[in-house]
Amino acid sequence: MPLVRIDLQRGRSKADLKAILDAEHKILVQDFGVPVRDRYQIVTQHDPEEMVIEDTGFGIERTDKFVMIQVTMRGGRTESQKQTFYRDLVKELQTNAGVEPNDVMVVISENGSPDWSFGNGDAQFLK
Repeated sequence: MPLVRIDLQRGRSKADLKAILDAEHKILVQDFGVPVRDRYQIVTQHDPEEMVIEDTGFGIERTDKFVMIQVTMRGGRTESQKQTFYRDLVKELQTNAGVEPNDVMVVISENGSPDWSFGNGDAQFLK
């Protein structure tokens, strides 16, 4: 926990994908106190016609290097922590993965302890 889903256009190298995953995880650990080995990341690559990412009126130009990051985690982080996470994440992605800040969108979805089962039919966070 958290569960991170990353959607992007097909065609990035294995090294690029690793850099994106490593950058995202580094900032989760740094800003949210996630344990280093608490790493659940799924990448889905799409053909260009399978992703329609428009501006929403904020004046943000996108390129074919766009990265959508969805983080599902237990609730409890403050607005300030989330804003710090967004800022630190785009800096890390730009510096270490070559992804420009305008090409990063993040959605955080929160839930509770009973919403997680890591296996064996148990809700481990309830114990």
